[in-house]
Amino acid sequence: MPWNLEDKKMHHKQYNPDATHMTMGVVVRKSSPVVVTPSEPPAKTTASTIRLSSFDVALYTIPATVLLMFEQPIPDAAETIKRALSKTLVHYYPIAGRIIAGADGGEVHIHCNGEGVTFISATADCALKEAMSLDRSPGGRTLLDELAVYYPAMRCGPTDPLMLMQVTEFSCGGFVVGVTANHAVGDGAGWAQFLQAVGELARGFSAPSVVPVRSDDSLPSRPQPVVSLSQLMTSLDPLQGLSSLDITVPSTAINRIKAEYASRFDGQTCTSFDAVSAVLWRCRTRAIMSDPETPALFLFGVNLREYLGAKKGYYGNCASGQPVVATSGVVANGDIMDLVAMIKQSKEKIPEQFKKSEGTNLQEPVDQKRQLDHQLRYNMLTVSSWRNLGFDRVDFGSGRAARVTPYAHDKLPFPTCMMSLPHKGKDGANIFTAMLKVEHVDTFLKELTRFT
Repeated sequence: MPWNLEDKKMHHKQYNPDATHMTMGVVVRKSSPVVVTPSEPPAKTTASTIRLSSFDVALYTIPATVLLMFEQPIPDAAETIKRALSKTLVHYYPIAGRIIAGADGGEVHIHCNGEGVTFISATADCALKEAMSLDRSPGGRTLLDELAVYYPAMRCGPTDPLMLMQVTEFSCGGFVVGVTANHAVGDGAGWAQFLQAVGELARGFSAPSVVPVRSDDSLPSRPQPVVSLSQLMTSLDPLQGLSSLDITVPSTAINRIKAEYASRFDGQTCTSFDAVSAVLWRCRTRAIMSDPETPALFLFGVNLREYLGAKKGYYGNCASGQPVVATSGVVANGDIMDLVAMIKQSKEKIPEQFKKSEGTNLQEPVDQKRQLDHQLRYNMLTVSSWRNLGFDRVDFGSGRAARVTPYAHDKLPFPTCMMSLPHKGKDGANIFTAMLKVEHVDTFLKELTRFT
């Protein structure tokens, strides 16, 4: 097994980038990809395979990408991070493995064979600010596309590495770490924990400060209908025609909503996520609504670790989607405080889904698929927050990132908003969105100004 210290050239031609890429007049030069393996063999007590949990299993072909942007340089950023990555894989040995699926729909496992992950070093002949703006014009988008590595056809295959990393150094000394990972290995909180560990070892730690845990048999299983619905949602074809927007809901608007909510509901509090989600849900519904009786489903991601008592250091998937259902007319015409209350009430129901039997009242997946036509999917809005996952604590030696954002290189199967960490110099909640057709963008932005 390849537990050697040497990096090995990767020969899969689909990962082999051109030596030079030009976009917006910016030249991005990439090295040939190499495979980084653990710097030493795992302990003899480590498992050779890890069964995917009910939280993981729907995600084993799904990639996710995050960009971490650092303004201050570190010496020889790419080599420093690559060495630290090799050391970190000793502790997070499953990430160096591969997915194996049983025949005829059998159990899916991570085969802990130490084959390693893909790494590319790159340089860009511009300042980091060119990427920091997240310019969504065609030229700006192309530059962002060059800051990470992606799986062929945007799906993870059984022989693919479980993580692809690129470190791009800019002319100003800043750098971007782009990570594309197989979602089955971990959720956002799990990958943030892993990158924190890489940063610690890059800064000279002898071992990660948090001992990683990949298997937690104490976690309950998700009800089978919920698993089936998750598998359906992740198998859908991309929703065509969605525009990308980089928007900010200012903190003045967020604080105003929070204060009014507390005043109206006898001192009860709501979070910034509740407030921003309500704003996005109403503004978007007003922009796209054609029939007030059409369902306007709102689905938000939830980190379940505190609800389910996951072991400290667990980095596998422990998240779920929580729905809020209302008609378009109720969302578009309702008071923003009522929408905040609906989101909070749905949060309060989260623990209940794991107390119910598997005989939950969800329709069969085939019926769901029949109903999830283009229009119904377009009326749906999914929102996730990356603000409290731990990416803000990643430090490779020059301080924390000036900007962290999820990045969707490919088209998504349903309209999506991803709340990023606060952008340096921006006051409020920064949100990457792919949720609107071109003809609805201006109306949405006009509605958003009501809260600015």
